[in-house]
Amino acid sequence: MVCRRCQAREECLRWALEAGQDHGVWGGMSEDERRAMKRRASRARLRSS
Repeated sequence: MVCRRCQAREECLRWALEAGQDHGVWGGMSEDERRAMKRRASRARLRSS
């Protein structure tokens, strides 16, 4: 995978999540992986409130 060695991987993923980029691979994660990450983060926020 191209992203594995990219030094901008974390920034790329952060941008995709903040910008709501739903299509393609960003920061080494597929659309489905980012969706799952958002769900987990949302659940964690609900539990901590």
